[in-house]
Amino acid sequence: QVQLVESGGGLVQAGGSLRLSCAASGRTFSSYAVGWFRQAPGKEREFVACISQFGRYTYYADSVKGRFTISRDNAKNTVYLQMNSLKPEDTAVYYCNTGRTLDTVVTGTLLGSWGQGTQVTVSS
Repeated sequence: QVQLVESGGGLVQAGGSLRLSCAASGRTFSSYAVGWFRQAPGKEREFVACISQFGRYTYYADSVKGRFTISRDNAKNTVYLQMNSLKPEDTAVYYCNTGRTLDTVVTGTLLGSWGQGTQVTVSS
């Protein structure tokens, strides 16, 4: 099973940028689609973005489309989330997780356990 560790969060002003990383252990990382999710205080966890096994296909939630970019480097066993034009409503704990396909990631049929996540706070 692939273990995932998120990092790169922090405090940023509205309009700023952050790049999150999701580092995976295991030799089968490239076998999985990977998604980013977030959970704001008092809200349910929601889908943000996902990427196919070799990075050819991506899919985004409408709320982040055009501002966030997901990418992956299978040689480094890492998936990234570049977040630009951040808004206060992007404030949340961000998590990554794996799935067999993009569709299963989007619909929440996930393979991994939830990690600690990384906190992103956007001030107005």
